[in-house]
Amino acid sequence: MEQKKFKFAVPHVYILLLGIILVCSILTYIIPAGVYDMVEVGGRSVVGADTFHNVTQTPVSIMQFLTAVPRGMQESAQIIFFIFIIGGTMTVVTETRAIEAGMGQLLKALKNASVIVVPLVMLLFSVCGAVFGMSEETIPFIPIFISLCIAMGYDSITGTAVVLCGASAGFAGAFMNPFTVQVAQGIAGLPLLSGLGFRVAMYVCMTLISIIFVVRYAAKVKKTPQESLMYEFDQTRDVLDLNELPAFGGKEKAILLVFTATFVLLVVGVIKFGWYMDEIAALFLGMSFLVAIIARMGFNNYANTLGRGMAEVASGALVVGFARGILVVMNDGQILHSILYAVAGLLGSLPSMVAAVGMYIFQCLLNFLVPSGSGQASVSIPIMAPLGDLVGVTRQTACIAFQLGDGISNIFTPTSGYFMAGLAMAKVPWAKWAKWILPLIALNYLTGAIFVIIAQAINLGPF
Repeated sequence: MEQKKFKFAVPHVYILLLGIILVCSILTYIIPAGVYDMVEVGGRSVVGADTFHNVTQTPVSIMQFLTAVPRGMQESAQIIFFIFIIGGTMTVVTETRAIEAGMGQLLKALKNASVIVVPLVMLLFSVCGAVFGMSEETIPFIPIFISLCIAMGYDSITGTAVVLCGASAGFAGAFMNPFTVQVAQGIAGLPLLSGLGFRVAMYVCMTLISIIFVVRYAAKVKKTPQESLMYEFDQTRDVLDLNELPAFGGKEKAILLVFTATFVLLVVGVIKFGWYMDEIAALFLGMSFLVAIIARMGFNNYANTLGRGMAEVASGALVVGFARGILVVMNDGQILHSILYAVAGLLGSLPSMVAAVGMYIFQCLLNFLVPSGSGQASVSIPIMAPLGDLVGVTRQTACIAFQLGDGISNIFTPTSGYFMAGLAMAKVPWAKWAKWILPLIALNYLTGAIFVIIAQAINLGPF
């Protein structure tokens, strides 16, 4: 009788996150509880670097463990419902087939020049990531570029990567991202946007690496479609057939005009008025109203379509709540600040170059627990910046270490809410995406380490 070979199966993302919550819960019985006092710096609440003190141990109970996910969902309600709204409204737009008609016209116009689409679009998204920290705003674009890439002979991973990898490269190597660069520099007391030339060099390198990685994969899939990790599933998708395009008439043009105007308003609102998820969700909901009216969809049909779109992204949206549960139990057990204090003590005993790399590694790991850019800056920079003064690491280098450590894994870690929402929109399982993107993540981590070493070697300043 032939024995079956054991084959390791990547656990479902829910199981993975529950396992991390369990481990963190157990750690609350082992790691001494402690907290930093919070202080105001530039209107932002951050930890006071010299205020750490131990407190009474508050280990996580069984009930706290079991309620971590529902409490995490409550704390993440804004982004979860944002994902529901985006999923529903994009389904309304897709139902009209106006995007298909417009894409068909675009592909016919490009003809043999379609090879430039992937690098050009990635470059545009990377600029958005570098300039205004584009992250949650990427979600509505994903189904659009999946359809476009499949029509060009690529696959759904390529369509997802064009958006996520492009924006992430710009986010990690950002030269003026207000949510990472400017927040970190403000907390560290550095002149805003100082070290611009160094960051532009980082941006160029990170973007080029991502574009080359995605373009090579896209070319391989186009040559041999069976090489795609999503090959079988993509066969079941509604593929844009250039020979059976819907009519591109006045109704379709009007819908695309409303659709385009929505994204223009999104960019203006984010940059000029500081819009965030509530305002963006409202913008897309309003867009869906106009699209339904132009398409003469009818009240009930609109409601059913909106509900179907929300249902399709529900599994991915709820991942955000599971991920938040990790932070919930760490806060319950009051161990997050204890970990920060222990790491600061360890780094303070190392030579300056080793300490700089250690800061970078710590920020990379911390991002798996605190994936929010500004949130991570608020808890780590007030500790790392003055620590750098003591060990000979410039504050600018400390900010570089934070920026890269915070940005690289945002399109890999299942604790990243917008990323998991994007995969939900793409219908790409996290396990398949992780297998595909791991080489790029490793390459980006190595590149980031090189930049941190260079920054420390040249004493990147002004201080």
